[in-house]
Amino acid sequence: MNAEMVMQELEELGKERTKKMYMSNGAHEPVFGVATGAMKPIAKKIKINQALAEELYATGNYDAMYFAGIIADPKMMTAADFDRWMDSAYFYMLSDYVVAVTLAESPIAQEVADAWIASGEELKMSAGWSCYCWLLGNRKDSEFSESKLASMLDVVNKTIHTAPERTKSAMNNFLYTVAISYVPLHEKAVATAQTVGPVEMKRDNKKSTTLNAYENIQKELNRGKLGFKRKYVRC
Repeated sequence: MNAEMVMQELEELGKERTKKMYMSNGAHEPVFGVATGAMKPIAKKIKINQALAEELYATGNYDAMYFAGIIADPKMMTAADFDRWMDSAYFYMLSDYVVAVTLAESPIAQEVADAWIASGEELKMSAGWSCYCWLLGNRKDSEFSESKLASMLDVVNKTIHTAPERTKSAMNNFLYTVAISYVPLHEKAVATAQTVGPVEMKRDNKKSTTLNAYENIQKELNRGKLGFKRKYVRC
């Protein structure tokens, strides 16, 4: 399949209700409104195709950009490639659920995520912290530096309440993910989440929401989820 054929199939799968939901979360035209599950049959036909992924991502169409993440080959992508994708990720559903997810399957994931976290830019920071969530929830604990993650927990403790809004959400998820999926720092993450307490996240044209990593951690511990790892990052 070429890019034109994929775009045609995606357009046919679009639903107005789904489109409105995406747009209420920050997507803007062009967008078809395709449910992510509806993309799986097309992805099965194409499998991995980095050249096609690049074409689709460059369209600026939200659904095509999301689909590009599914068929991309992260091992072929350089730091410059990920930066280029990040530059086009105009809202959190792209930065955190397309670019960060794709990066999480790359051998340079931590290196790129660290640079984004240090950037001071809201969506880059959010994607960087989110990438660590995807990594920690999938890779073996032995692949991470305990001292580095401990330092990152300290950064969250000191800065989460004053961080940009989307970054607050990703940092909150990082606290939760370390506590559940990275056993060596479970106790420190729980203590940090308790110290941080509720975090207010303001949202454009919507009511503020309250994030509470400590409460979410306790819920998952009660379900016996300590040490949870997912088999795959991308669907």
